[in-house]
Amino acid sequence: MTELQKDRRSWLPVALRFPLASFLAALRFLTIVPLAWRCEQDGHFFAASVAWFPVIGLLIGLTVSALISSLIPFFPPPVLAVAAIVLLAGISGCLHLDGLADSGDGLLSARSRERILEIMRDSRSGAMGVIAIVVVLLGKYATLSSLEGSTLIFTLITMPLAGRSAIVLTMALLPYARDGEGLGRLFYSPSSRWAALWTLALLAAVLAWGGWRMSLAVFVAVLTTVLLFSLWCRNKIGGATGDTLGAVCELTELMVAVAMTFGINTP
Repeated sequence: MTELQKDRRSWLPVALRFPLASFLAALRFLTIVPLAWRCEQDGHFFAASVAWFPVIGLLIGLTVSALISSLIPFFPPPVLAVAAIVLLAGISGCLHLDGLADSGDGLLSARSRERILEIMRDSRSGAMGVIAIVVVLLGKYATLSSLEGSTLIFTLITMPLAGRSAIVLTMALLPYARDGEGLGRLFYSPSSRWAALWTLALLAAVLAWGGWRMSLAVFVAVLTTVLLFSLWCRNKIGGATGDTLGAVCELTELMVAVAMTFGINTP
């Protein structure tokens, strides 16, 4: 019997009872950081790791923004935008882009719920999935290449934080759509709504550094994207899957970048 199983009756969320183990489980899943510490027990802490998703997103944002800020004196904005997009995708092993592609193939098809879930399970990408990726990446390039200086840096910090926050918020809104087991189901737990409240608090605290106008625009963008995409998923497949959670992350990152351009161009 594991330490986690022995302590199930505690009223505290598992993420607080086992902070290091759940944090490292989140880090291993969401990034390509090579960790081997207790990796064989990650499955016990997948659900608890959800509370750390926004923290991992913030760490990704700080890392990418630091790297890009060091390149600002040497390259024009379009080159910096491409570098930022590559870093954001690469540091997560393109995990969320893969979910976006699978979601595009399934959700954009005029099929039954069962057939949509089958399409999304297929590892091969179809035309709709490729189109979804191209549109999102082009949108990120267009927005990031129009930003400069501190606004670009703050955007790069905020995008991955908002994207991982969107995953947690979507899990709090939607049930798991697939029958039986699936990777996404491992992350669901009764603590999902607690994690969502903590996520909103952290997101609001970080956004407060950007000024009220920019913060409001980004916060509205995050909530609107999550709510609309959640409604769409509920209507199409009755809930969320691992693929749709990856898709909402990518879509939220894009809409945060769009919101940043709106804020900077509004007098």
